[in-house]
This record gives sequence, C-alpha cells and structure tokens, in this order.
Amino acid sequence: MSPEQLDNIALEYKKKVKIYDKVVKICCGTGCISSGSLKLYDRFKDIINLEGLAAKVLVKKTGCHGLCERGPIVVFGDDEILYQSVGKRNVNEDVKSLIETIKSNKIADKLLYKGDDKTKRYVSPLDIPFYAGQNRIVLSLNGTIDPEDIDEYIQRGGYRALYKALKMNTDEIIDWVQKSGLRGRGGGGFPTGAKWRSCKDAEGQPKYILANGDEGDPGAFMDRSLMEGNPHAVLEGMIIGGYAIGSNQGYIYVRDEYPLAVNRLSKAIEKAREYGFLGRNIFNSGFKFDITIFRGGGAFVCGESTALMSSIEGKAGEPRAKYVHTVEKGLWEKPSNLNNVETWACVPHIINKGWEWFASIGTQGSKGTKVFSLVGKVKNTGLIEVPMGMTLREIIFGLGGGIQGDKKFKAVQTGGPSGGCIPAEYLEMPVDFDSLTKLGSMMGSGGMIVMDERNCMVDVARYFLTFLVEESCGKCTPCREGVRRMYEIVERICNGNGDKGDIEHLEELARAINLGSLCALGQSAPNPVLSTIKYFKDEYLAHIEDKKCPAGVCKALIKFSIVPEKCTGCTLCAHECPVKCITGKKKEVHTIDQAQCIRCGTCYDNCRFDAIKIE
Repeated sequence: MSPEQLDNIALEYKKKVKIYDKVVKICCGTGCISSGSLKLYDRFKDIINLEGLAAKVLVKKTGCHGLCERGPIVVFGDDEILYQSVGKRNVNEDVKSLIETIKSNKIADKLLYKGDDKTKRYVSPLDIPFYAGQNRIVLSLNGTIDPEDIDEYIQRGGYRALYKALKMNTDEIIDWVQKSGLRGRGGGGFPTGAKWRSCKDAEGQPKYILANGDEGDPGAFMDRSLMEGNPHAVLEGMIIGGYAIGSNQGYIYVRDEYPLAVNRLSKAIEKAREYGFLGRNIFNSGFKFDITIFRGGGAFVCGESTALMSSIEGKAGEPRAKYVHTVEKGLWEKPSNLNNVETWACVPHIINKGWEWFASIGTQGSKGTKVFSLVGKVKNTGLIEVPMGMTLREIIFGLGGGIQGDKKFKAVQTGGPSGGCIPAEYLEMPVDFDSLTKLGSMMGSGGMIVMDERNCMVDVARYFLTFLVEESCGKCTPCREGVRRMYEIVERICNGNGDKGDIEHLEELARAINLGSLCALGQSAPNPVLSTIKYFKDEYLAHIEDKKCPAGVCKALIKFSIVPEKCTGCTLCAHECPVKCITGKKKEVHTIDQAQCIRCGTCYDNCRFDAIKIE
C-alpha cells in the first residue's frame, strides 16, 4: 500500500457515493439497536427498493451517534437533518414518512428533536444544544462512517497518520505524544508519552502493545461505542504505538458482553490485514505488526493492568503488586504498554494535526478532549465528547438539558464505583483529571451519573459497595473483607439500625482498605462512601440518629401518606400504584393502606399536587 493507493481508494469511494442523491445514516450502535434500529434499517432498505429509489438513496449503518435517549437516530446527509425516536411507535409509518420527505424534498416535523418547551424544533444536529457544545475529535467519525467499511475510513483520512508516522523517527513520535500532553483515558491519567518512553527503553523482547476495552463501570459505554463506531481509529493508534515502542504484536482486551464491538473489531482487523496496514512490511517500511482480540470474561478487576495481563496469559484475572512496572515486565514478563481504546484513538489525530494542536485544547494539566457517558436523572442521556475544562454545569445543564422533571440537582458521580459523588456547590468546577481528584473523585474511564433530590446518598454508597463486593477478586484481605464490612455497616444504616460511631468506623475502614489493598480497585473502593460522608454527612446522621431517610428512598425508614388539604381526588396515584393499595373516589381525598404499601414512591413521583408526603 502506498499513499497514492490510499488516494485512489478515497477517490473511488467518493465516486461511489456521489451517484446518490441522498445518504441516509441509521445509528446501529448497541443503544439504538436495543430500540429497534436494525428493524428500521431493514424496513428502510425494503421500501427504498419497492419504491425504485435504490439507485438514488444510499442507506447505511453507522456507530453510536451519541443521543441515546432519543434513539433510534436517523441522519440525512452530512448532518443536514437529524430525526429522533424513529420507528419507536410505528416503524412502517415513520419510514414511509421519511421516504416521502426524500421524494418531496420536505422535512418530517414530527420526528425532529424538540426543545424543552416542545415548540422549537431543531433540524440539523449542529444546532441541537446536546451536540452544539461538544468538541468531537475521537468521536468525529462515530455516527458518520460505516464502521465495517474500511474504504470510508480511508476516504475520511484514515491511515494517513500511520503512513506519516512510519516516515518519522520513533523518538520523534514519542516526543510528539509527550508534548501533546495526552494522559491515559482509562482512569489513571498517567502521561502517555512517558509510558511509551519507559516501554521503549525497557530491556527485553518481544514487546507488547495492549488496548484495554474491558469497560465495566456501571453506566459507562464510552469504549464500547468507540470500538463499535470507529474500530479502525483504535487499530491505527495501536500500530503507530507499536512502531514507536518497537513492538510487533498487539492485543485488544474486550469483554465478552460486547459482541458487537468484537464483531466490528474482528472485521476491521481482517480488512486492515487485507489492505496491508497489519502484517509484514507495512507501507514498505519494513515494519511488521499484528493485532489479536482477546475476549475477557467480564470481571471488573480485569480492567486493572496486571489482572488484564494475567487473564490474557490464561491465568485467573487477579492483580499483582506492581513494584516492577508492566512496561518493564508485563505480559509473559515482557515489556508491555497498556492504554485504553480512547487513548489509542487519540494518537492518529496527534500525528495528523501535530502535538501543538492537541496541546492547545483543554486545561494546563489535562490536554485534549474527554468522552463521557452522561446518564442518570439528566434529560439528554448519551455519549458526549467535550474539551477538558468544561464545567459540570455546562455538561449537565447545557448538553444534558438539566434534570428530568426539572427537579433539584443533588450530585454527580464520576469515575464509576471507584469515584466519588460531587455536590451542587461544585457545579462551576472545570472538569479535568486534577480537579476531580481534589474533590475526592476521579475521571475514571468517563462515566458520569447524575442524581436528583430523590436520590439518597447513603443508598447510593450502598449500591456501589454492593457492586464492589461482588467484583472484588478476593486476592487480598483488605479488599475482600474490608469492603464487605463497609457494605454491612451501610446496609445496617439504610435499614434503620445504624449506631453512633458508624461513620467514624467507616472512615477508619476506608483508610485501612486504601493503604492495604493490592490494586487500584481496592485502594479506591472506599471513595463513594468517603465522598458521600464528606458532602452529605447530614443524611448519614438523619439515618443513624433520627431514623429517617430525607430523600424517601430507604424503605425501612419511610412512610408515604396523603395530605388531605392538597388531595384533589384526581385518582392518578391510585392508577399508578403497582400494588393497588391506594383507594378513594374521584374528587374525594384518597388513602394509602400502610399494611399493603411497598414504599416504592410511585405515588409521590406521579402526584401533580404535592399531596403525597414522605414521613
């Protein structure tokens, strides 16, 4: 393969697409597939054929477009029109409606994105606030290209960075990565260039390049969406890294619960080999490199570097003490460089556009952009990419559209189960690696869970401890026994059996677990408890001393009752109650049978007159 051949492939692809009057892109990431986008795609193709439009309209699948809340997403052309929730109620009707717009050159208003007041409708995704505030670099081709078509990736500039890198000195490449300020996107935030340099300088052969696609944080789907939507960007970054470090073999570790990512990565590797981007003598440089996918069993701890490498070696996925770094002795005790898939996908952009360009984005200590999965009680849940330094308020209220039901924002959990909960007083804080750490949280791989006034922070700590107890590999005692003990204490508090001194005991346990645990999972496991105690201690005290749950979540501590003065007898609560324990005639005050009530809060959440009281 030569650069001229790359140009020819790009030219041929352009010619192939140019014959179509319209390109229809249907999001076929896992989120939209779960909302029916594959059925939508098939129906679109069928009707296009039936209408005799196949020669004029190109229908293609893309990766995740980001606005998962409104899926399935359909985009016409290059971001000309975005349609949301297409086919959710009636596939045939929506498809016919969109095909009519193609024939009449009109717009289907009912499928456009609507503003908060339900009157303003947005046509181009570039105008929708969710997208308008983003700076999509790593995700720039997600939702645009067909991830299974290598020619389209090449037409969009793909594999040019690899060609350019192979003409550079290997030290120069590492210098560029170092000067760009790129830090690991998997959670650690370690300077990528420094890690590459250490691995290159380490003694021993062979050396290995590893990509971590084992994403296990609750609410996180950044890496999965990237592998599904633009697998070639990950491969290109890894090949460049292999050349710079002096490696000829790479592994991508993907959890088995990500079958679509495995499928698209496998096809991408096969095509890259066919085109000569993997294998021997890449771009006639004499450099050889190949990549193998390793499917992990889905253990959260296998996201940790040494556990991940043990798993590839065929051993139990357990961590080891890192007094010898993995860049010196990693996979099979050979020098190994592990970065997560987002980090690898940044590399081609740095090589193509220069380290100065990348370093010009972000904050002093955190350069570039970061991909987050924005989930929880926010209106627009989905996948976003923002420059480092954007404030929490801009992310949650700007891109996310604010809190569902216009309730009060309470906290945001960043960094997954090893991160922390940040309260409303820090909404103006710029988000980067260092600011999150200062607040007792962390960047993690990019999970961001928004919570409102109806979230109990003690219950939130219990939820994350439950996850960590189940996911601890059990190798070291502080993590295995200590986290379980913390869970038991918090569980007791939520059940109304908290004792004076429990908070101090939790803090003492947290210090011991942090100091004594073998790996980052155990060391950071107390973070959700410590951050909720730090910022929401009053809620712990209410549970322990007053035996009350202010948010109305912990069932042992609450009772729902009806305020007679406010009840209008609208009957909505009785209709929505799952156990039918609310009775009353229309326009008369209702009552709740306390013996039958399961304290789910459905009546409270649905009452429009504030007539349900939590006691």
